[in-house]
Amino acid sequence: MQKKPNIMIQGTASSVGKSLITTAFCRIFKEDGFRAVPFKSQNMSLNSYITEDGLEMGRAQVAQAEAAGLKPDVAMNPILIKPTGDKTAQIIVGGKVWKNITAEAYQKEKPALKSTVLEFYKKLENQSDLLVIEGAGSPAEINLQENDLVNMGLAEMIDAPVILVGDIDKGGVFASLVGTIALLPEADRKRVKGFIINKFRGDINILTPGLDKLEEMTGIPVLGVVPYGHFDIEEEDGTAERLHSRQRKGGIEVVVIRLPRISNFTDFHWLEMIEGIDLRYTDVASEIGTPDLLIIPGTKNTLEDLAFLRDTGIEATIKKVHEAGSMICGICGGFQMLGSWLHDPHKVESERGSMRGMGLLGVETTFEPHKTTIQVNGTALDQYPVKGYEIHMGQSNLLESVKPFARVKGLSEHLSRDDGAVSQDGKVWGTYIHGIFDNQKFVEALFKKLNEQTGKETSVRITEEFAVYKEKQYKKLADSIRESINIDKVYQLMGLKLGD
Repeated sequence: MQKKPNIMIQGTASSVGKSLITTAFCRIFKEDGFRAVPFKSQNMSLNSYITEDGLEMGRAQVAQAEAAGLKPDVAMNPILIKPTGDKTAQIIVGGKVWKNITAEAYQKEKPALKSTVLEFYKKLENQSDLLVIEGAGSPAEINLQENDLVNMGLAEMIDAPVILVGDIDKGGVFASLVGTIALLPEADRKRVKGFIINKFRGDINILTPGLDKLEEMTGIPVLGVVPYGHFDIEEEDGTAERLHSRQRKGGIEVVVIRLPRISNFTDFHWLEMIEGIDLRYTDVASEIGTPDLLIIPGTKNTLEDLAFLRDTGIEATIKKVHEAGSMICGICGGFQMLGSWLHDPHKVESERGSMRGMGLLGVETTFEPHKTTIQVNGTALDQYPVKGYEIHMGQSNLLESVKPFARVKGLSEHLSRDDGAVSQDGKVWGTYIHGIFDNQKFVEALFKKLNEQTGKETSVRITEEFAVYKEKQYKKLADSIRESINIDKVYQLMGLKLGD
């Protein structure tokens, strides 16, 4: 088969905008009539997604697939690294757990994974007109250049021209671009065909002399300068600005506990957008206050994050908030923490063995070696249609003091089953369903109940479906990038032109 056109987006560092630029290109190429498919060979994130066939992949490639008008496919992100500690991680290959391994050991395993990466890439080539590839971190990490399979190592394997993105908002963009080029081997330097300067604020005329000097020093053209803008597209980085947002005034107050190993914080994306909801994140007990709704989110390590809540006084504060009448909710790992006991006989998550839970829900959880990864749909609280996905190692059993939160069925399951738990008074509940707050009727009912409980008369207005809102954001992003970057030059780098 003839090689398909491709373009690769690399960056001078993490969080410079690689994912957004890749997402924008996917939408632009779609608008121009191409079937553009995203690809990131190796992603490191605790925010993941479960495909229709029960496979796990990074959220950034899900957003890129949506922007391209495609269903997410695990081939778009064949390797997902989910850190479990400072030096350890769970490695997902082809959507399934491969190994729990140290960082040092993983480096030794990487050469064997190159054939896997190429296998998935070639699968996507068969399904596409062109491919938009995202790198990871920086290609100038000289300690990682040997056996690289996500930056220049991948670019060489698939023969991809590279665009290097730098973030001017933090300062030092010229040094980071020139320094990155200087640290690359000569063959890799030749692959870099253009620069994009991202997150610019100010007068472009003041920047122009620097752009000219940059091109003179490197011999590489600047393809565009992207202005700083707010594009409300789901993020997967734990340093995301939304995790440090502060409360607005006047609405139903929602607090999400910012766990050290927080995962799938995209669960709360839509809540942040709904008029009448004031949502903020915190990891400090004194900042919790007395919210109307307190949420304990998912985590990659339930036992260690429960220990964090206990050691910092947050657990005690959560119990005081509960006694004061606030509603308490747990998602996945947060649901497990609310229970009576958590048992880890196989040391799946940590060496702690068993831990006492918060005791706010009559639930007991045991962690098993097998990981549940499945899309589900069903009915919550006996009446509200819900859908989402599950990712968890723990299996929870309900005690007599609670009732199930929902009745659900997976796409591959024939019989429905119970999910989650709700206290008798309805003020404490938990679920394994990620994406539960993306379900409109459930959210409307939940906040109606919160209004009744608090005596507030806050109007929580959902003006459009989440999918419609996201489409508008993809269009807004694509328009901004199209106006800022020489897209014709990007097509030329791929050997294409409009009309091909």
